Amino acid sequence: MRFGARPALAVIVLAALALACGVPRDGGAQLHTAADCGPYAGYGRHPGTAVTVYAENRDREADLFEETWADFADCTGIDVRYEGDGEFEARIQLRVDGGSAPDVAFFPQPGLLERFARAGSLKPASAGVVALAKKGWSADWNSYATVDGTLYGTPLVANVKSFVWYSPRFFRDRGLSVPRTWSELMAVTEKVAASGVKPWCAGIESAEATGWPVTDWIEDVLLRQQGTAVYDQWVAHTIPFDDPRVIRAMDTVGSVLKEDRYANGGFGPARSMASISYQEAGTPILSGDCAMHRQASFYAGLWPKGTRIGPDKDVYAFLLPGTEPASRPVLGGGVFTAAFTDRPEVRAFQEYLASADFANARMRKGPFVSANKGVDPANAATPVDGLAIRLLQDPRTRFRFDGSDLMPASVGAGTFWKAAVDWIGGEETRQAAGSVERSWPSR
Repeated sequence: MRFGARPALAVIVLAALALACGVPRDGGAQLHTAADCGPYAGYGRHPGTAVTVYAENRDREADLFEETWADFADCTGIDVRYEGDGEFEARIQLRVDGGSAPDVAFFPQPGLLERFARAGSLKPASAGVVALAKKGWSADWNSYATVDGTLYGTPLVANVKSFVWYSPRFFRDRGLSVPRTWSELMAVTEKVAASGVKPWCAGIESAEATGWPVTDWIEDVLLRQQGTAVYDQWVAHTIPFDDPRVIRAMDTVGSVLKEDRYANGGFGPARSMASISYQEAGTPILSGDCAMHRQASFYAGLWPKGTRIGPDKDVYAFLLPGTEPASRPVLGGGVFTAAFTDRPEVRAFQEYLASADFANARMRKGPFVSANKGVDPANAATPVDGLAIRLLQDPRTRFRFDGSDLMPASVGAGTFWKAAVDWIGGEETRQAAGSVERSWPSR
């Protein structure tokens, strides 16, 4: 029996399928069948093209993005070249000014996106992206990437910042209940402190972005104490940054984060948090050296390998409570895609990133939250991700975007962060808030 004919035929057929799907034949890419490429047919074929992507995500988080769009890239023929940079906020302007802007950038602050849009550097979203944006996100979410009535990008990642991580076992062993109001939260705080354990752990070091975890705390408390109207006025600077209501919120935060009896569990005195990276800040919960850590849903991906997440596991999270049990204020953040170039392959890539298909596929790879209406919470990689998605989809939730991310970049990613560090270090509240107010750019 001759074996040569059938293998030769198989090679021809597989090669034809590879060409049909836009798959390179260099042996480096996974070979797809025509059925595999079916979901990507609407994006067209763009063989021999490349799209550069610039973002702050690195390491495993970057790997998960690349794994998610690998099939899209293979089937469309687009070579997606990703670059993650921990100094994204500081270097993106240098890249643009130097004539080496990426095709697509993942902006962690709407204020930064707005700056490039107003400068004329970004390209307006295509009709296809606009249609997907209207279908996938609420008007509020789309407004964060809209400048003077023009949509420039779409949400890529969402996160719920108003979470308190804790050890269910620690709570259970000490007879503690998850607090439903701010007063109950303070009662738990005091009970833990009285037992000899510092109730809170925190870390605010983040290279050029050091200080942002403190600004999140202040925004969260202001939203709970004053509601959405005052919060919006503060972010828009229609009331001063150092308004008395803001001072009250800062002092409330200070009563926790600047109090040595309450912080910094597992690390040292309260001000030690200035030298603790935000990535490792919650780890003392696992050893029982602190009880609670306020941090966003994305922290699910930062726990040490092997940490189990769930209501009866190693760690879980509850919503930072408001004044009443039924109150559901949620502070959140996100990353937005926007393009510096306008080519067919760039538009195709943007449309894929704006689809619910991408969001659901990314969720299956590992911890990830999206505010896209087409996302199924059942695809969430962790129970906390599922909780975050349900909160974002709940019409009763009063969601507000991270204030520092909406403020002018020189303030939100500059003087506010710096003032937060100085304040944790001992600066008086009014002095710290006043320095930010004086730095606000005039228009």
